Amino acid sequence: MFDRPEKEAVLENVKSTYESFVSKELGFVVNVISVEDIKEGVIIPGDGAGYYETAFELLVYKPELNELVYGKVRDITDFGAFLELGPAEGMVHISQSMDDFVSFSKDKVLQGKKSGQSLKVNDKCKARIIAVSFKDLSHPKIGLSMRQEGLGKLEWLEQQQQEVKSDG
Repeated sequence: MFDRPEKEAVLENVKSTYESFVSKELGFVVNVISVEDIKEGVIIPGDGAGYYETAFELLVYKPELNELVYGKVRDITDFGAFLELGPAEGMVHISQSMDDFVSFSKDKVLQGKKSGQSLKVNDKCKARIIAVSFKDLSHPKIGLSMRQEGLGKLEWLEQQQQEVKSDG
């Protein structure tokens, strides 16, 4: 990269290092915003690469306990639903998917016995983060619940609002 402008080469190197980076301290690195203050570079004999001390700005997402999040159902299994949360993925255990007895069908649907509510792939939902673990950085875990008031599939929440308006 010695043939390229210094700032461009350093930015590309920082991006390749930090894209998809996950750590307990930072959370999920979404993007490298900018590279600032590039110090004079050094070349280590026998290595041939240039090394530059630099400061850079990252855009990160660090999930917090009790945080409310919006997500889209990516997959449904017999034990729960996986939600895409932007750069991360969370899991709603079947027992936390709705306030009902829930069954799983082979066509990847979670169905409430009394309510008749169903949860399918691509449904948009609102959930609360109830667990965060960065123990295995290659597979960080985010546990979600949709059993509290104001949480669940967005269509359910809209229906509840309509019912409140018609009752009021």
